[in-house]
Formats: sequence, C-alpha cells, structure tokens
Amino acid sequence: MKSYAAFYEKARLQSSSGGVFSLIASKFDVIYGVAMTEDCYGCEFVRIEKDINSLRGSKYFQAKMGDTLKKIKQDLLDGRNVLFSGTGCQINGLCSFLGKEYNNLFLLEIICHGVPSPLLWKEYVKFQESRFGKIKSVNFRCKEINTNGNGRKIKSIFISKDEDAFMRMFLNNYCLRPSCYECFAKKNKLSDITIADFWGIDKIAPEMDDGKGISLMIIRTSKGDKLFEQIKDELNYKEVNPKLSIAENPSEFKSAERPLQRDFFYEDFRIMTFKKLANKYVYGKLWRRIARRVKRTIKAVFLSSSKKINQFNYGILIYTENK
Repeated sequence: MKSYAAFYEKARLQSSSGGVFSLIASKFDVIYGVAMTEDCYGCEFVRIEKDINSLRGSKYFQAKMGDTLKKIKQDLLDGRNVLFSGTGCQINGLCSFLGKEYNNLFLLEIICHGVPSPLLWKEYVKFQESRFGKIKSVNFRCKEINTNGNGRKIKSIFISKDEDAFMRMFLNNYCLRPSCYECFAKKNKLSDITIADFWGIDKIAPEMDDGKGISLMIIRTSKGDKLFEQIKDELNYKEVNPKLSIAENPSEFKSAERPLQRDFFYEDFRIMTFKKLANKYVYGKLWRRIARRVKRTIKAVFLSSSKKINQFNYGILIYTENK
C-alpha cells in the first residue's frame, strides 16, 4: 500500500479537495458516480460518458442506487472500461453482486464519515426554500464564497459548516444510518484506490499546503498502482507515510461514534419541523447562539479581504431563485 498527497490543478477549484477524481475519471469510457437530482431533494447514481461536472464534489446523504449494478455489469460485458466511484459499502455491494473480478472495472473509494437520511436532507432543503426561494443547486464543500450571485434571477447563500444546521447534525453524528456506527467496510477494503481530503497535510507535507485543496490517495492494488503511473505526470504529488497519511482521518479505518442524542433524534424528527429540530439539537440555548455569533464575526474579519476559503474551512453554498 502506498499513500500520496496530490492535486490536479485544472480541477481543484471545482472539487471538494485536490481534484484527483476528475483526472482519474478522464481515463475511462464510462463513469458511475453520485449526482444531485434536478430538484435538489435527493441524489442518485448516474452513468456518465463525458461531462463529469455533476459528479464532482461531496454529497452528504445517501444516494439512490436504482438499477446501477445491472448497468455496470452490462457495460463490463460489453468490454467498456468502467470506473465506479462510491463509498466502501457501495463498492463491497457491487463486488458481491458481480460475483467475480473484471479487468475492465476500476473501484474508486471515497472515504466516508457516514450517511444521513435522505428524508432529513429533503426537509432541510424545504426549510431553506421557505427562507430563500427555490434551490437550484448546492455545493457542499464550497471553496470560494460568492455572495453576489451569478445572475439577475439567481442569488447565492453561503453558510459555514459551523453554522449550518444540517452540517452540524451530520458532523456530530446525530443523523447517520445505524450501520454507519458499525461499518463492516472499514475492515474489508476492496477498492483499487481510495481518495479523500488530506487532513493533517500541514504537518505531513506542509510544502504542499497552499489552502486550495489537497487529496489523499491510497493505492491498494496493482491495478491502482498501474493507474497512478498513468496519471502521475499530470499531478502535483508527494509520497507520504501510509500510517501518517490517515492519522487525522479516522473515517478511513474507524466507524463514527454513536452519540447519546442518536437514540432520540429520529423520534423527534418524526414529530418536529426541521426548524424545531435544529433549535433543539444544534442551536440550543441563547448564550450558545451569542457565542457562535461572536465567533462568526471574528471569522468575517479574516475573510473580508478575500472570498477564498480552504478545504478545511468550508461550508455550503446554495444557489436559489430570487423570491
């Protein structure tokens, strides 16, 4: 197993971290990955041959699989070179479905913190739409704050991960699937390459840490090593110690911890509006809201000179129709 810190400059700004996925995807006939639905109420696996823009970026809730597995098998039987991009459990599920290895299938794992309920996300979107208007698109890992909008009929709203209710529920592990607290896929890795944000890059390879996004690449198989040799001349990269590379990314090897609040969260979700749920589990008492507001003001001072943010100080950027 080898680990690299890497980025692909041509796709970094449009990507959650270092843009490595975009370069890998360009080497295949067919790519399967997750895209948002047109109404932004959900996400689903899609089959792409050329324009992978909809597959870029993180989506922090469960995607519908549909008949994706059957489509992949048919593409493989037709001799297409296929890239499947998904979480560890999705990769394991695909391998179980196929029942054998295919030389023309490449498995790209995205390190997964866990997946929240699609219904929770839908209620979050409805809540935001009641405030800001119909949502047209969402960027979960925005790297550039654009508060001026991009047209007369479109406006944009940036919400820091520290302030957004859905992100706080997700990062605090309140809303994950039960299986995410005991993830079998963490112990049974079947991917050829694993990619993720490179947490701890400032300590392990500080010379690469320019704040624009760095990917962690873990090469797991000879097939993965062969692909890396094929793309490395287009990357900026540095080989790093495998154990150190994941030291600050426990989601690579450890399931999310189940908080006590998880036992009551979905019971409340059944009877509460999203706003009331957020007030109970995220925003809490008045003094906590005040403390966060002060913290946000301090951050705004540092961000005022530039609308650039890095992959670790990220947030959600929502594009909506003006009311």
